[in-house]
Amino acid sequence: MKTLGVHHVSIKVGDTREAVRFYCDVLGLSVRPDRPDFGFGGAWLDAGGQQVHLVEGELPPDEGQHFALQVDDLGAAIDELRARGVAVSDAIPVASAQQAFVNDPDGNLIELHQPG
Repeated sequence: MKTLGVHHVSIKVGDTREAVRFYCDVLGLSVRPDRPDFGFGGAWLDAGGQQVHLVEGELPPDEGQHFALQVDDLGAAIDELRARGVAVSDAIPVASAQQAFVNDPDGNLIELHQPG
């Protein structure tokens, strides 16, 4: 098997409309128009060359799970989020990279990652 990359991650959300607003208006993702009707709420979003699938349903317990969005300027991203009233951690160095963390409206943890 040869893995080519991550196609998508799937995130449980309690309210699709509120989650879409956060992921699109705050984090800059965009809604994909090609989500099939699965019989439950949700949305498919574009995040650069990958996708984030929002699946409406019961939220899992917080056990440290998260996904990371790559950003080109972590400091600017932190400043922009804080200016919008979004709580985000300070930048944390990890080897030559930096990361910060933010929670979506349902408490899902999102890493913002700037490669070194």
